[in-house]
Amino acid sequence: MGSLCYTFLMKKIKAVLFDMDGVLLDTESVCEICWARAADEIGLKNIHEIFMQCVGRNRADTTRLLTNYLPSEKAAFDFRERAGELFDVVWHEQGLKKMPFVSECLESLKKAGFRLAVASSTRAIKVHPQLKEAGIFDYFETITTGDMVNHSKPDPEIYLKSASSLNLLPQECVAIEDSPNGVRSAFSAGIKCIMVPDLIQADEEMREKAWKILKDLNEASNFLISGECRD
Repeated sequence: MGSLCYTFLMKKIKAVLFDMDGVLLDTESVCEICWARAADEIGLKNIHEIFMQCVGRNRADTTRLLTNYLPSEKAAFDFRERAGELFDVVWHEQGLKKMPFVSECLESLKKAGFRLAVASSTRAIKVHPQLKEAGIFDYFETITTGDMVNHSKPDPEIYLKSASSLNLLPQECVAIEDSPNGVRSAFSAGIKCIMVPDLIQADEEMREKAWKILKDLNEASNFLISGECRD
């Protein structure tokens, strides 16, 4: 029975779609620090709670959410730009670290025959150079970014677009996500999602919507390659 499940899963799942921030690269912890600094500059309180709501969203959706906490759309835009400036300083001066087991995970999945893609809410102008600097850009067949969609996570658009970029159906793909917004996006797109939590731990909603919750990318690649059967 186990071998039949393995064969079925391998035939059904053809691609793995990766979020970037907090899954491939350790950017979210840096981003939160930069948001806190930008918030201190203007006296914005409760920035941790606000930031957590924005994790996984693209710039446009983040700005819209920030208008709930700032006096105008311009103030929200200016805050987002300032946080981005601070992030760029850290990126260019210190570089960005890969998350644990990234290279091993990508290499193992590639050798096992999975097609690989990125579905990131971040803009292409940052995604492409950051993946190249990390030495993992060439693993991915397609890269779908936040500036390629009208609404990013938790909206399903980015995952539907990512699957379509590979000419695959949603049910032929698996997403790997770290944030609730990302899991919601994949779930709404009809894509099985493995959650590897980073800043935000899984709650009851995530346990219901995620296909599997694992501690790191090593566990994720082992799970997919083993072909463990799930209902």
